[in-house]
Amino acid sequence: MASAPKIKSLSALASADAKWIQLQKATYVDAQGAEREWELASRKTTGAAGIDAVAMGNIIYQPGKPASTIVVLQFRPPVGRFTVEWPAGLIDKDESPQEAAVRELYEETGYKGTVVSTSPAVAADPGMTSANMCLCMVEIHLHEGDAEPEQHLDEGEDIQRVIIPVAELYSRLGEFANEGYVIAAKLYHWAAGAQYAIDHPELFQKAGKKTAGIV
Repeated sequence: MASAPKIKSLSALASADAKWIQLQKATYVDAQGAEREWELASRKTTGAAGIDAVAMGNIIYQPGKPASTIVVLQFRPPVGRFTVEWPAGLIDKDESPQEAAVRELYEETGYKGTVVSTSPAVAADPGMTSANMCLCMVEIHLHEGDAEPEQHLDEGEDIQRVIIPVAELYSRLGEFANEGYVIAAKLYHWAAGAQYAIDHPELFQKAGKKTAGIV
Protein backbone atom coordinates (compact mmCIF):
# COMPACT_ATOMS: atom_id res chain seq x y z
CA MET A 1 0.00 0.00 0.00
CA ALA A 2 1.35 3.44 -0.97
CA SER A 3 2.06 5.81 1.90
CA ALA A 4 1.04 9.46 2.05
CA PRO A 5 3.73 11.86 0.77
CA LYS A 6 5.45 13.99 3.40
CA ILE A 7 8.42 16.31 3.74
CA LYS A 8 11.35 14.63 5.52
CA SER A 9 13.64 17.65 5.75
CA LEU A 10 14.42 21.08 4.38
CA SER A 11 17.95 22.36 3.76
CA ALA A 12 19.61 25.33 2.13
CA LEU A 13 20.43 24.95 -1.58
CA ALA A 14 22.98 27.02 -3.47
CA SER A 15 21.83 28.32 -6.85
CA ALA A 16 24.78 26.59 -8.54
CA ASP A 17 23.51 23.24 -7.26
CA ALA A 18 19.89 23.80 -8.33
CA LYS A 19 18.57 22.37 -11.60
CA TRP A 20 15.40 24.43 -11.99
CA ILE A 21 15.73 27.73 -10.13
CA GLN A 22 18.29 30.23 -8.91
CA LEU A 23 18.33 32.88 -6.20
CA GLN A 24 19.31 36.38 -7.29
CA LYS A 25 19.72 39.83 -5.76
CA ALA A 26 18.35 42.74 -7.75
CA THR A 27 19.84 46.18 -7.16
CA TYR A 28 17.56 48.95 -8.37
CA VAL A 29 16.84 52.65 -8.00
CA ASP A 30 13.38 53.53 -6.68
CA ALA A 31 11.16 56.47 -7.69
CA GLN A 32 12.86 58.74 -5.12
CA GLY A 33 16.32 57.95 -6.49
CA ALA A 34 17.34 55.71 -3.59
CA GLU A 35 19.27 52.54 -4.38
CA ARG A 36 17.59 49.42 -3.01
CA GLU A 37 17.98 45.65 -3.11
CA TRP A 38 15.49 42.82 -3.60
CA GLU A 39 15.89 39.07 -3.29
CA LEU A 40 14.14 36.94 -5.90
CA ALA A 41 13.98 33.48 -7.41
CA SER A 42 14.06 32.91 -11.16
CA ARG A 43 13.73 29.83 -13.34
CA LYS A 44 16.65 28.39 -15.30
CA THR A 45 14.37 26.77 -17.86
CA THR A 46 12.71 29.70 -19.67
CA GLY A 47 12.37 28.75 -23.35
CA ALA A 48 12.43 30.63 -26.63
CA ALA A 49 8.94 32.04 -26.02
CA GLY A 50 10.20 33.91 -22.96
CA ILE A 51 7.42 32.35 -20.90
CA ASP A 52 8.06 29.80 -18.17
CA ALA A 53 4.82 27.90 -17.83
CA VAL A 54 1.25 27.46 -18.94
CA ALA A 55 -1.93 26.61 -17.07
CA MET A 56 -4.92 25.11 -18.82
CA GLY A 57 -8.29 26.48 -17.86
CA ASN A 58 -10.57 23.93 -19.45
CA ILE A 59 -14.24 23.41 -20.19
CA ILE A 60 -15.66 19.99 -21.05
CA TYR A 61 -18.75 19.84 -23.25
CA GLN A 62 -20.56 16.50 -23.40
CA PRO A 63 -24.17 15.80 -24.44
CA GLY A 64 -26.49 15.24 -21.50
CA LYS A 65 -24.02 16.60 -18.93
CA PRO A 66 -23.39 20.10 -17.54
CA ALA A 67 -20.37 22.04 -18.72
CA SER A 68 -17.52 20.90 -16.47
CA THR A 69 -13.84 21.46 -15.77
CA ILE A 70 -10.99 19.14 -14.82
CA VAL A 71 -8.91 19.96 -11.75
CA VAL A 72 -5.91 17.96 -10.62
CA LEU A 73 -4.85 16.94 -7.13
CA GLN A 74 -1.17 16.43 -6.40
CA PHE A 75 1.35 16.70 -3.56
CA ARG A 76 3.42 19.88 -3.81
CA PRO A 77 6.61 19.90 -1.69
CA PRO A 78 6.87 23.72 -1.48
CA VAL A 79 3.62 23.85 0.53
CA GLY A 80 3.96 20.37 2.04
CA ARG A 81 0.37 19.45 1.19
CA PHE A 82 -1.89 18.29 -1.61
CA THR A 83 -3.09 21.06 -3.90
CA VAL A 84 -6.09 21.58 -6.15
CA GLU A 85 -5.06 23.13 -9.46
CA TRP A 86 -5.90 23.39 -13.09
CA PRO A 87 -3.53 21.24 -15.18
CA ALA A 88 -0.28 23.12 -15.79
CA GLY A 89 3.34 22.61 -16.77
CA LEU A 90 6.58 24.12 -17.99
CA ILE A 91 6.92 25.17 -21.62
CA ASP A 92 9.63 23.26 -23.49
CA LYS A 93 12.50 25.12 -25.13
CA ASP A 94 11.02 25.50 -28.64
CA GLU A 95 7.31 25.30 -27.77
CA SER A 96 4.64 27.95 -27.94
CA PRO A 97 2.31 28.31 -24.95
CA GLN A 98 -0.52 26.83 -27.03
CA GLU A 99 1.52 23.77 -27.99
CA ALA A 100 2.55 23.25 -24.38
CA ALA A 101 -1.06 23.58 -23.24
CA VAL A 102 -2.30 20.83 -25.56
CA ARG A 103 0.62 18.56 -24.65
CA GLU A 104 0.42 19.07 -20.89
CA LEU A 105 -3.36 18.64 -20.82
CA TYR A 106 -3.01 15.32 -22.64
CA GLU A 107 -0.19 14.12 -20.38
CA GLU A 108 -1.84 15.06 -17.08
CA THR A 109 -5.46 14.22 -17.89
CA GLY A 110 -5.53 12.12 -21.06
CA TYR A 111 -7.94 14.54 -22.70
CA LYS A 112 -7.33 16.28 -26.01
CA GLY A 113 -8.57 19.83 -26.37
CA THR A 114 -8.44 22.96 -28.51
CA VAL A 115 -6.97 26.23 -27.26
CA VAL A 116 -9.57 28.99 -27.71
CA SER A 117 -7.79 31.87 -25.97
CA THR A 118 -4.40 32.68 -24.47
CA SER A 119 -3.63 35.31 -21.86
CA PRO A 120 -0.57 37.55 -22.05
CA ALA A 121 2.34 36.49 -19.87
CA VAL A 122 1.26 37.14 -16.29
CA ALA A 123 3.30 37.16 -13.08
CA ALA A 124 3.03 34.10 -10.87
CA ASP A 125 4.15 35.73 -7.59
CA PRO A 126 5.80 39.09 -8.43
CA GLY A 127 6.94 39.82 -4.89
CA MET A 128 9.10 36.70 -4.79
CA THR A 129 9.86 35.42 -8.29
CA SER A 130 10.33 36.52 -11.88
CA ALA A 131 8.46 33.39 -13.04
CA ASN A 132 5.63 34.05 -15.46
CA MET A 133 2.97 32.02 -17.20
CA CYS A 134 0.12 32.09 -19.70
CA LEU A 135 -3.41 30.89 -19.05
CA CYS A 136 -4.74 29.00 -22.05
CA MET A 137 -8.47 28.33 -22.07
CA VAL A 138 -9.07 24.95 -23.67
CA GLU A 139 -12.33 23.44 -24.88
CA ILE A 140 -12.81 19.67 -24.76
CA HIS A 141 -15.70 18.27 -26.81
CA LEU A 142 -16.79 14.73 -25.98
CA HIS A 143 -19.38 12.39 -27.44
CA GLU A 144 -22.11 10.80 -25.39
CA GLY A 145 -20.76 7.74 -23.60
CA ASP A 146 -17.06 8.59 -24.02
CA ALA A 147 -15.01 6.93 -21.27
CA GLU A 148 -12.39 8.70 -19.17
CA PRO A 149 -9.08 8.44 -21.07
CA GLU A 150 -5.77 7.14 -19.73
CA GLN A 151 -3.26 9.62 -18.32
CA HIS A 152 0.29 9.83 -19.71
CA LEU A 153 2.26 10.88 -16.66
CA ASP A 154 6.03 11.25 -16.35
CA GLU A 155 8.02 9.11 -13.94
CA GLY A 156 7.38 10.25 -10.38
CA GLU A 157 4.16 12.13 -11.16
CA ASP A 158 1.11 11.18 -9.12
CA ILE A 159 -1.82 13.28 -10.32
CA GLN A 160 -5.49 12.60 -9.63
CA ARG A 161 -8.18 14.03 -11.90
CA VAL A 162 -11.49 15.40 -10.65
CA ILE A 163 -14.24 16.60 -12.99
CA ILE A 164 -16.48 19.31 -11.51
CA PRO A 165 -19.47 21.07 -13.09
CA VAL A 166 -18.47 24.69 -13.69
CA ALA A 167 -21.55 25.91 -11.79
CA GLU A 168 -20.32 24.04 -8.69
CA LEU A 169 -16.62 24.90 -8.94
CA TYR A 170 -16.53 27.75 -6.42
CA SER A 171 -18.36 25.83 -3.71
CA ARG A 172 -16.35 22.67 -4.34
CA LEU A 173 -13.09 24.57 -3.93
CA GLY A 174 -14.34 25.75 -0.55
CA GLU A 175 -15.00 22.13 0.40
CA PHE A 176 -11.49 21.13 -0.70
CA ALA A 177 -10.00 23.93 1.43
CA ASN A 178 -11.98 22.73 4.45
CA GLU A 179 -10.55 19.25 3.87
CA GLY A 180 -6.98 20.58 4.11
CA TYR A 181 -6.09 21.01 0.45
CA VAL A 182 -4.23 24.11 -0.76
CA ILE A 183 -6.09 25.78 -3.63
CA ALA A 184 -3.97 27.25 -6.44
CA ALA A 185 -4.51 31.00 -6.60
CA LYS A 186 -5.11 31.13 -10.36
CA LEU A 187 -7.88 28.54 -10.12
CA TYR A 188 -9.53 30.10 -7.08
CA HIS A 189 -9.47 33.60 -8.56
CA TRP A 190 -11.08 32.38 -11.79
CA ALA A 191 -13.78 30.51 -9.87
CA ALA A 192 -14.40 33.47 -7.56
CA GLY A 193 -14.69 35.82 -10.54
CA ALA A 194 -17.11 33.48 -12.30
CA GLN A 195 -19.20 33.19 -9.12
CA TYR A 196 -19.23 36.95 -8.68
CA ALA A 197 -20.50 37.34 -12.25
CA ILE A 198 -23.28 34.84 -11.50
CA ASP A 199 -24.24 36.59 -8.25
CA HIS A 200 -24.09 40.13 -9.71
CA PRO A 201 -25.24 39.95 -13.36
CA GLU A 202 -26.47 43.56 -13.20
CA LEU A 203 -22.88 44.81 -13.11
CA PHE A 204 -22.08 43.20 -16.42
CA GLN A 205 -25.37 44.25 -18.00
CA LYS A 206 -24.56 47.87 -17.19
CA ALA A 207 -21.02 47.47 -18.53
CA GLY A 208 -22.39 45.94 -21.73
CA LYS A 209 -24.87 48.78 -22.28
CA LYS A 210 -22.19 51.41 -21.71
CA THR A 211 -19.78 49.72 -24.08
CA ALA A 212 -22.47 49.30 -26.74
CA GLY A 213 -22.96 53.06 -26.78
CA ILE A 214 -19.35 53.81 -27.67
CA VAL A 215 -18.74 54.53 -31.35
